Amino acid sequence: MEEYDYDLKSIQAARDLARKGKIAANQLATFNTDQIDRILRSMVDAAEKNVVTLAKMAVEETSFGNVHDKIYKNHMASGLLYEGIKDKNTIGIIDVDEKEQVITVAEPLGLLLGIVPSTNPTSTVFYKSMIAIKSRNAIVFSPHPKAAKCTNLAIKIMEEAAVKAGAPENVIQGITLTTIAATNELMHAPEVDTIIATGGPGMVKAAYSSGKPALGVGAGNSPSYIERTANVSQAVKQIIASKTFDYGTICASEQSVICETCNRDEVIAEFQKQGGYFMSKEECNKVCKLLFRNGHAMSPNFVGHSPQSIAEAAGIVIPEGTKVLIGEQYGVGDKWPLSFEKLTTVLGFYTVTNWEEACDLCIQLLQNGIGHTLNIHTEDKEIVRKFSVKPASRILINTGGTQGGTGLSTGLNVALTLGCGSWGGSSISENVGPEHLINIKRVANGIIEPDKVAELDESFARYHPELIAEYTNCGPSTDCKSSSKDIDMPVGSHTPDHYYSLGCNACGSKSVPDESKQCSSTDGIDADELKKMVTELVTAFRGTDK
Repeated sequence: MEEYDYDLKSIQAARDLARKGKIAANQLATFNTDQIDRILRSMVDAAEKNVVTLAKMAVEETSFGNVHDKIYKNHMASGLLYEGIKDKNTIGIIDVDEKEQVITVAEPLGLLLGIVPSTNPTSTVFYKSMIAIKSRNAIVFSPHPKAAKCTNLAIKIMEEAAVKAGAPENVIQGITLTTIAATNELMHAPEVDTIIATGGPGMVKAAYSSGKPALGVGAGNSPSYIERTANVSQAVKQIIASKTFDYGTICASEQSVICETCNRDEVIAEFQKQGGYFMSKEECNKVCKLLFRNGHAMSPNFVGHSPQSIAEAAGIVIPEGTKVLIGEQYGVGDKWPLSFEKLTTVLGFYTVTNWEEACDLCIQLLQNGIGHTLNIHTEDKEIVRKFSVKPASRILINTGGTQGGTGLSTGLNVALTLGCGSWGGSSISENVGPEHLINIKRVANGIIEPDKVAELDESFARYHPELIAEYTNCGPSTDCKSSSKDIDMPVGSHTPDHYYSLGCNACGSKSVPDESKQCSSTDGIDADELKKMVTELVTAFRGTDK
């Protein structure tokens, strides 16, 4: 029997996943709201039963983060997420404008490719599976090689729970022969409709370069400004709670702290009181040599590590109970490594004279994570207004970056894929949810006769009074309104029993047509027949028999 290279096997396996996933996507597109909710509840139950097991596996396999916080992160991406999305309208009619006679209909994207980072492997599978199914999409995952084992178990748990509740086979799948070639094959597979990319800059760039629609996120380098009116004790508490959550693996976590000359001593004393250790220049240099390679690219060996682990590796002694390591910085750029993103328990520290200097420094720091997240601790509403124009998609006030950015401690959508907008080269600036994974189409009834649009356009007459006579073809006694009668529009949003996601070919009969029943070229449709046809269409969307 002929043997094939591992990468070739992985490419063929990826193609098989895409083909099977597309079949599942087409089937899932016909499901109604009740069916989808039943599937989601089954997935949540299965996820919650395995949050501890998967948290332990993820830490053991990757060495990133800690079990305590990964347990909650898994819950966040399943049970808590479900509470936030269960009532979102993502199926069938989602809006009706009776005045303009427009029906807005949600349709699934199809088959999604989900890129899974090693920092949040199992929770990302839960999260992306949930929002995919909620919007009636199938999904195939590409696990990070460093987290393949725990990721594939999470995929298996989600897929089995979904199928058990009635979902099509292969609705949630993942690459088991993990290679870059397999991921690349899926990115370019004709069956894949959209990519949700969460990972390193290289992977996100590859997703956007694939020719497919993609939802990608950029790097985070969130500064946290403790303004002079802030409650310093509370601000420090929130920053430490954020930076220590899963040892700093969330991209919205604080990367630098900025204080003012007038509150510097209080901020330093409060950090020291609550577990912050300010490194000397020599200690900071030792730590930076460990954290970064090739300039400011962070070494994966110390992503999501405790301060004790980092200090021991750097050969420095820190007080018992230390929660974060802090290094003072005096600029931004290659000479100041802590001015870049650090997904671990290390913070840069800056002092400025006033809010104007803080503003300039925040913008400089954000250039290394532009469009992502900015934190401000203040009691001054005017400061909030001034900083609200900064190039960040999430401007968080008096909360931790990790919990605030992901929607745990704010009113933002609970999410693990956080868009950075055009600032960060992303197609989206929001926390990604199921509402971003649907196509929106509109059924619009004609309300003005096409040859009368200019004649009846008051704005055209206002701007061009000298021309309006050329466009007027009817006299005072002529009715220029549309000759078609109003359509009975559905009141409110309803879940339809009929869907048109698969195209005309899926709706057609395979039987031989009866030629005697075919319309001849001379057949016509009068206004009453037209109204009846459109009314039947609306009734189908409403799911009623009226």
